[in-house]
Amino acid sequence: MFVDQVKVNIKAGKGGNGIVAFRREKYVPNGGPAGGDGGHGGNVIFAVDTGMNTLMDFRYRRKFKADNGADGGNKKMTGRSADDLIVYVPEGTTIYNDENNKVICDLVSKDDKFIVAKGGRGGRGNVHFASAKNSAPEISENGEPGEERSIRLELKVLADVGLVGFPSVGKSTLLSAITSSKPKIAEYHFTTLVPNLGMVRLDNGKDFVVADLPGLIEGASNGTGLGFQFLRHVERTRVILHLVDMSGTEGRDPIDDFNKINNELSQYDDNILNRPQIVVATKMDMPDSQNNLEEFKKHLSDINVNPVKVMPISSVTHAGLSNLISTTANLLDETPKFPENQEYDDSVEYDYDASDEKAFEISRDDYGDWILSGNKIEKLFQMTDTTHEQSMLRFARQLRGMGIDDALRKAGAKNGDQVSILDFTFTFMD
Repeated sequence: MFVDQVKVNIKAGKGGNGIVAFRREKYVPNGGPAGGDGGHGGNVIFAVDTGMNTLMDFRYRRKFKADNGADGGNKKMTGRSADDLIVYVPEGTTIYNDENNKVICDLVSKDDKFIVAKGGRGGRGNVHFASAKNSAPEISENGEPGEERSIRLELKVLADVGLVGFPSVGKSTLLSAITSSKPKIAEYHFTTLVPNLGMVRLDNGKDFVVADLPGLIEGASNGTGLGFQFLRHVERTRVILHLVDMSGTEGRDPIDDFNKINNELSQYDDNILNRPQIVVATKMDMPDSQNNLEEFKKHLSDINVNPVKVMPISSVTHAGLSNLISTTANLLDETPKFPENQEYDDSVEYDYDASDEKAFEISRDDYGDWILSGNKIEKLFQMTDTTHEQSMLRFARQLRGMGIDDALRKAGAKNGDQVSILDFTFTFMD
């Protein structure tokens, strides 16, 4: 089964906890703090596997979680860092942040890989908190939470040439005639339900990949028929072979077909029509095809539409196929890759400046209790070891330093009010 779009949830590993420990050895009085740091949590990395050609595996597994780092040990021993979780995807996979629909990364080459969710750093042990005023600190940090996100994977086939056109214009027949691909061919519409790929091999070494895309119909760019879900596969092609049935046996007008397909392509992405397009007049072995072709060419001249070429062929008799293949190969040599229209998600660049991020927000629940929320304050709490009093006092100082005490007073908090952060509740004392 061909699957080209799927949603998954990923979570990087949490960092290991730092610990509170002291050096206790014979003949070493007052050994001091010796709590080690936690190990780093594992990243979630997406990488290309050239042996994959579908996202089928992701239909049965929708959640991916990297391992957590190990806790620190005594004698200043750092916990073991977790291994990264590598998730393999086919070439041509684009990864989107499903929450804002922005592109995170585009994996198109065999060596491409990207950290989509970064693991948390390990918490610091109490050895880092010793000072002249506190030579035996009972303070340590929990590990930093790993990043968690909902993402969408979209596979866009990597093909040099894309075959587009109405159903039953001969796309699958042409693909089978010029490549060793064996797509399903039958005398009914929408025979092709998934994109088919084939390799055209030439004696001069100018090989290229052709994609037979499921038939488009009018309204495909708005979701009608099968075309909409496969239009994305046209985005990576450098040359479009626009197949138009010249026989008239389907009861359609070739000129009308040509205009409708181009309109659907431009409605989906107006940049697609900027790339070279060869109009392939198919089924030229049929009786009325030649007359229809002359009228078609005249119409193109009248409306000032100038594709690279109009090339008549018959996939049954193989007439015109050699000329079509050589012309396409030469056109590919002259045509660079076209940039795709996509907005990248800068939030996954982990060295980005987050100074503008709001540290906290204050709200009230239905019972009148105060709620503190926000990425910074929640992460700070999650990294606080609530089992040691000194750690909690340090957390209270951090809240005061962030201005939370003043903000609560300004919002109307009184002595004895309950304040919650995640699942932890404390009493506000003015």
